[in-house]
Amino acid sequence: MHTALSVNINKIAWLRNARNGDQPNVGTASKKIITAGAAGITVHPRPDQRHIRPDDVYQLSSITNSFNVEYNIEGNPTTGSQVNGYPGFMRLVRDTRPTQCTLVPDTSTQLTSDHGWNLRESKQMETVSLFVNELHDLGCRVSIFVDPDPEIVSLARQTQTDRVELFTGPWATAVESFGIESSEATQCLAKYVEAANTAHEIGLGVNAGHDLNLQNLTEFCRAVDVAEVSIGHALVADALDHGLESVVQKYLDAIKRGCQPRAG
Repeated sequence: MHTALSVNINKIAWLRNARNGDQPNVGTASKKIITAGAAGITVHPRPDQRHIRPDDVYQLSSITNSFNVEYNIEGNPTTGSQVNGYPGFMRLVRDTRPTQCTLVPDTSTQLTSDHGWNLRESKQMETVSLFVNELHDLGCRVSIFVDPDPEIVSLARQTQTDRVELFTGPWATAVESFGIESSEATQCLAKYVEAANTAHEIGLGVNAGHDLNLQNLTEFCRAVDVAEVSIGHALVADALDHGLESVVQKYLDAIKRGCQPRAG
């Protein structure tokens, strides 16, 4: 079993957007992530442009193509163009034709993804199926965001999607609240195992994402057969934690050099 890592760079763009300019540069960061061994880059271009902007989507398409790694664009396919210049989710996908498109039932103002598609509702089933068909025509692999519910996973097969992405928020919460060896975490993990097994039995691939981190990732990958995990917030936070000491030292060295008398 091999699980690929796709790094979500939304938070890098969010930090850049806190100031005018292009630092940190999402293109440079993506190249470093790919060079470090990640199998792909994920973005979720929200209509309010709080982090990833349309021009980022196009730039990252070029970068991932040049490095021959996967590009995953996730979002709500029903989100149309906005007065702020956002061209609409499907317009971005049609223009860039990413390796994978992950369909997520987010609202326009939602802080982060917190639930999957409810395919028991005929309207959601119809909507998802319609866009899966169009995305296949564009040559994209399609994944749909779902809760770890075997019935929903079974229904996902009717949409003709290639994969399901299991929403791992509940797993992360169980580990954080009760500990990874707790009965609560064990019971929660069993739901993901069942959902993934259901998917494999009906020919669907399995991705996973949301709040996965260094504390809960190993056990999840050990128990659940997933093709890909998408991780962003925790990875960027850990990059800060693990890199701060060396960067502070670089700045101290720069100050020290500046305070020394000029030679000669």
